Amino acid sequence: MTKTAQMTIQAFLDALAARQSTPGGGGAAALAGAQAAALLSMVANFTLGNKKYAAVEAEMQGYLARSEALRQELLELVDRDAAAFDAVSACYAMPRGTEAEKAARTAALQEALQGAARVPLHTAEQCLAVLQLAEPLGSKGNANVVSDVATAVYLAVGALHSAIVNVNINLKFIRDQAFVEQFAARRDALLAEAAQAEAAAKAACRQTLGVDL
Repeated sequence: MTKTAQMTIQAFLDALAARQSTPGGGGAAALAGAQAAALLSMVANFTLGNKKYAAVEAEMQGYLARSEALRQELLELVDRDAAAFDAVSACYAMPRGTEAEKAARTAALQEALQGAARVPLHTAEQCLAVLQLAEPLGSKGNANVVSDVATAVYLAVGALHSAIVNVNINLKFIRDQAFVEQFAARRDALLAEAAQAEAAAKAACRQTLGVDL
């Protein structure tokens, strides 16, 4: 499949709508997160070079570098999510006529499932980073475009929770209980951080905009 970064929006949506497994929900989540990061970059760009916000020029440069790194990482995760799913699917096609083949198939599948859990968890972690970046941009960014920070918050929250769904699906079938417990703990901690970051970002946007979200 063509890399997402090389596809038109129409081509990606056609692929998403088609009767095929990839791209799927995990990729859609990562792309939504990338859009959230892009919106934060836009706000930083509208703030940079504006005399009214000269006092935060250096901060904005740092925020822009961070949002752009997140945007690129999340865009790459769209393709990594598809690759992880394809790796799991490939295991189901492995032979299982003998006990040795069954054992090899099971081992390969378990390894692939762990990889398929790692990718969406990483996506969720990047979405959390987007949420955490939204708070300072909402409070210090150009007020004329802070509504776009609010939009980024909602996109990032939806993307994060969508990614977590994919984490949970894969954890359900992983037999290594130590792995499952470790990832479940990371998931729960991440969700708690995300709730705090979402609240802080929304509060910053409300304060700047003077409207409810």
